[in-house]
Amino acid sequence: MTHIADFIARWKKSGGSEQANSQLFLAELCDSLDLPRPDPARPINEDNTYSFERKVSVPRGDGTKELKRLDLYRKGCFVLEAKQGQDKAAATQFQLPGLTVSAAVKRGSRQWEDAMQRARRQAEHYVRCLPASEGRPPFLIVADVGHCFDLYAEFTRTGGVYLHFPDARGYRVMLDDLAKPEVRELFRAIWNAPLSLDPSRRAARVAETIADHLATLARLLEADGHAPETVAQFLMRCIFSMFAEDVGLIPANSFTDILQQSLLDPGGYEPVMRDLWAAMNQGDYSVVLRRKLLRFNGNLFADPEVLPLAREHMGILLEAARADWREVEPAIFGTLLERALNPKERHKLGAHYTPRAYVERLVVPTVMQPLRQEWDAVQVAASLSFNEGKETEARKTVDGFHKRLLTIKVLDPACGSGNFLYVTMEHLKRLEGEILQTLESYGEKQHTLLQIDPHQFLGLEINPRAAHIAEMVLWIGFLQWHYRTHGNVSPPEPVIRKFANIQCRDALIAYRDWKYASDENGIPITRWDGETYKVNPATGREVPDENATTVDLVYEGVTVGARLKLTTCAR
Repeated sequence: MTHIADFIARWKKSGGSEQANSQLFLAELCDSLDLPRPDPARPINEDNTYSFERKVSVPRGDGTKELKRLDLYRKGCFVLEAKQGQDKAAATQFQLPGLTVSAAVKRGSRQWEDAMQRARRQAEHYVRCLPASEGRPPFLIVADVGHCFDLYAEFTRTGGVYLHFPDARGYRVMLDDLAKPEVRELFRAIWNAPLSLDPSRRAARVAETIADHLATLARLLEADGHAPETVAQFLMRCIFSMFAEDVGLIPANSFTDILQQSLLDPGGYEPVMRDLWAAMNQGDYSVVLRRKLLRFNGNLFADPEVLPLAREHMGILLEAARADWREVEPAIFGTLLERALNPKERHKLGAHYTPRAYVERLVVPTVMQPLRQEWDAVQVAASLSFNEGKETEARKTVDGFHKRLLTIKVLDPACGSGNFLYVTMEHLKRLEGEILQTLESYGEKQHTLLQIDPHQFLGLEINPRAAHIAEMVLWIGFLQWHYRTHGNVSPPEPVIRKFANIQCRDALIAYRDWKYASDENGIPITRWDGETYKVNPATGREVPDENATTVDLVYEGVTVGARLKLTTCAR
């Protein structure tokens, strides 16, 4: 086996022809990582499930097809497209009779970045031409031989867009990075178990564990006589505090330390917690933490009621606080949290929720694919301007597309706990990250202060608890993305803003007032609550529980099909 240090030293000196180097480079990469080399090619194309030069039939657009080849392919794992840059000489083209020959472009130049992006788009096109029976591999790799690997992933494997992995800041792995054990393990996982790298799967397990703890605690607090809505509001303040300490919005472990100290001295718990939340609400000095905190504002900490906790309660909350809240997946956490905090839904905590992949089947084709097609055209136009020496025009072209994204608004008229809105926001934030990175490569020194944020994602929801959760899910997701993109730079204050983008109201009707329905004798008119079931003793199936009723409402001054004009949500 080639030692990794020897492999890096040997290939850093490489240059010249991609065709001459790529297969040897990749074969020795496998040796250095203790991975099997690709198999010899077989005469039946479909048998080449791990090989160089796997053939694919690519439509020409006129009804015919042409044969193309994948530089390296492993079924169910990745497609790799190889390129060869160089360190010193400038990009050149020269003419031979009937042929234009392009020399390797200088690494780090705008032309080199364009070449790497063209390779990515080419590989994506080839992936979609693989036989449907083989499925689409979750990873796409663009390798500059002897220099770097650009990683992209699409874990739903449904034909969606391959996105930077893990994000636009960390997708490029340099050759020297292979000296790090964690990077070598990453490559082994891409080769052998790529779906293990799907962050949503790992985050789903974290979210399920946390929701289970919160459901247990909610049940205990309600048994102590606290109203479910009061419990829900208290636990959401706790949840955001756990998230805030893990991402650095408040000092690390500050909330967790309060809980641990309160186990030893329960008498100090309530005033200490109240001090923390009051300081977070106003952006004041916290006596307990001995420092000034960021101002969070919004609605979450405006009334920082602290519920009394017994030791058992504190222990459960402490278990939830010990989770890594940077890993929580907002796309499912909203649903799990709604069930955990809703007494009628709590029995469904371990039941089916809409997986992220299903959400993306709607979000990607309807919202993202048209925008990404526009982005591809913008990149081509900007690159042409730059190559003609019009750098300012290139920046304006890219910046203009970013400004267009800032005008987009997405409405979910029955948003529930915000899962679809969050996934849409995350995809748009990924695209924004690529745009800002492209602006940097065109010489943009100052990033715009304007960015995609939760005010662009509008939701209507008749369940007040779900509406509160949807708002918090969007803010947690937004702040997760902020720290992925900007590192340890704190967001502008107030950290949470009163956008009123999630409203508690009916999506189809507007009304002036309402009252409970009653008959001519003044007796309330009731109906099944639409939520509560019981088991039929004869069939064993769940059926509506006729004893679970709610009073009908009569709406006054109704306007049906009213314009969806968003106003401040009643809290």
